[in-house]
Amino acid sequence: MPLPRIPAEQLIGLARPVSSGLARAGAPVLGARLLNVLAHRVPERRLKADLLAEAAELELSHGLTPRRLRAAYAAELACADALSKQGNKAAATASAAKALMLAFHRVPHLDGLTSPLAEDPRGFTAALHRSRALRAVTKPRGRTEPAAPPPADRPLRLLIVNRANANFLPLITDWYERHPDVEVRTLDLAADPDLAPLAKGLGRIMARAVGSQAAYGREVEQALRPHLDWADTVFVDWCSLGAAFVTLVDPGTTRVIVRLHSFEAFSYWPHIMDFSRVDDLVFVGAHVRDLTTAAVPRLLAEDAPRLSVIPNAMELFSYRRPKHPDARFTLGLVGIGQIAKDPRWAVEVLRLLRRHDDRYRLLLVGGDLNTESSPAVRLYHDRLERDLAKLEPSGAVRRVGQTDDVPGVLEEIGTILSTSVRESFHCALVEGAASGAVPVVRDWPFFADADNGARTLFPPEWVVGTPEEAARRILEVTATEETWLKAGEAAAEHALSRWDWTVVRGDVDRLLLGGHRNVRP
Repeated sequence: MPLPRIPAEQLIGLARPVSSGLARAGAPVLGARLLNVLAHRVPERRLKADLLAEAAELELSHGLTPRRLRAAYAAELACADALSKQGNKAAATASAAKALMLAFHRVPHLDGLTSPLAEDPRGFTAALHRSRALRAVTKPRGRTEPAAPPPADRPLRLLIVNRANANFLPLITDWYERHPDVEVRTLDLAADPDLAPLAKGLGRIMARAVGSQAAYGREVEQALRPHLDWADTVFVDWCSLGAAFVTLVDPGTTRVIVRLHSFEAFSYWPHIMDFSRVDDLVFVGAHVRDLTTAAVPRLLAEDAPRLSVIPNAMELFSYRRPKHPDARFTLGLVGIGQIAKDPRWAVEVLRLLRRHDDRYRLLLVGGDLNTESSPAVRLYHDRLERDLAKLEPSGAVRRVGQTDDVPGVLEEIGTILSTSVRESFHCALVEGAASGAVPVVRDWPFFADADNGARTLFPPEWVVGTPEEAARRILEVTATEETWLKAGEAAAEHALSRWDWTVVRGDVDRLLLGGHRNVRP
């Protein structure tokens, strides 16, 4: 006797509570798999996309990277493209925004030790570049006039822009505020009363890019125009919301420079930016440039912005202080507030060292992980706490917490660690090297197989592939007081000669001031 055929809607209605029940019972992967199987059998585009998204969100809510994340976001983009073909611009843009938020959810890219984007940037983003709806968002809107050359008869007017994060700007801002041929203004988009309410919202920024949200566009134009009209050059730090917001407006003859650090490469912002209104895009590391251009190939087109690599601005000489007598056996990890820093890797190095000599200890500097940010962070935090609970009572590990006196803390550290899975540059490591601590750098896994990464940024003897290699390097370098001091001195000399602000600022001058008459050599 043939079994009755159950309609898809009824089958899905039965499967959804089962899927949720599996997740509550500790099997979210099984729950997601059930929805994915149903999605594969559903011909209707909208329903398929909804099921794939539900499956992905089920895994994301448990701190897991969805196995079918690409398929889920591509299915939503297919809906966006169908709406775009029908001429429903608003609905198409909203659907495309939904796809982007799913594709670049923080769990797969920022809150884990791997990332599907880092593993295959071209493959992961391929559906974005095929999307009709997203091509409409990123279609170059251009500018009415090319950027003007720097003025020859008055100081250059430099507008430095950020949005609630000026961490990497103080040295640059101070330098140009004291420069006789530069007039500086700073603008925090999150603090300005007129701009703060406008500089937010992925959906409306995308909608404005395709010509919708006319009233919003007029407000943005009115609020930004005085700043753009005043400036000869605008320097926007972080290629994220602030940069996307600024490029909503035609800059006229004002030159626009945007700096991209690291996290932005794992976000949707570069994928919706109008780079036809950006003259220069600056990276702080060649490996981040390579990853970003692989994920956003239009940055390699003929009409793309000029691309350059300039390290972060750091004043390093203040870190050169005498070391504490016990520093030779003290490892330091500065900055532990993100999973990407992977402090558990440092703990494993310490365990290996203490099998040889229990004088080795680890100093953890910085605020703790924010367990409210995602389930993935909570999982990592719990594992880290279990590790530390075995080591802290004996004094093998000590937590310093957030401090304003990093040079003072570095006096206690004889070996500075970079245990991260990804970094754009890792200022804390370089500051430690400048202090005379011996650098031990994990070959950042996100970039280990790429043409550029930790091994091309730092001297080869600094970089190791495994905790075992790290332990061997530390044991060798700290074998005697003499070998440790000699290695630390060499590291400090290298750091100061390559990355101190007195060296880097010439490149920054050439970038920001161009052909201005008093560019520093």
